[in-house]
Amino acid sequence: MVEASEMPRWPAVVAAARACVGTRFRPQGRVAGRGLDCVGVVLIAAAAAGIAVTAPAYRLGGDLPDVAALLARHGCCPVKPSLPGDVMLFAPASRQRHFGIVTPAGMVQAHAGIGRVVEGPMDPAWTVIGAWRLPGVR
Repeated sequence: MVEASEMPRWPAVVAAARACVGTRFRPQGRVAGRGLDCVGVVLIAAAAAGIAVTAPAYRLGGDLPDVAALLARHGCCPVKPSLPGDVMLFAPASRQRHFGIVTPAGMVQAHAGIGRVVEGPMDPAWTVIGAWRLPGVR
């Protein structure tokens, strides 16, 4: 018999991200159903798996924190290839960064252009910066 603490937590991460789908996009948004940005989606998904992650202060189009170092401080490790429940980081354009949660169907992301959180394939035009696994998810 497998103990609950030994069960993989990635399904909870994916389920929490999917529960955000339909929420309107809002910069610095942190509340599912009211408004989220891409960082908000990751924070909610991580919290559902019992992982407390804090976001740095940031501005859209402003100075970019060292994301890899920030994720490492929270116990995340870089992975290749990514699997459902992993955090993906993209560069949609110069000096832009965008997060999503990998799902079996692609990715859940807060899409500013569409104006809401969506699930779908990853945009092939975006540069993949990396993928990280939340601690204890697999």
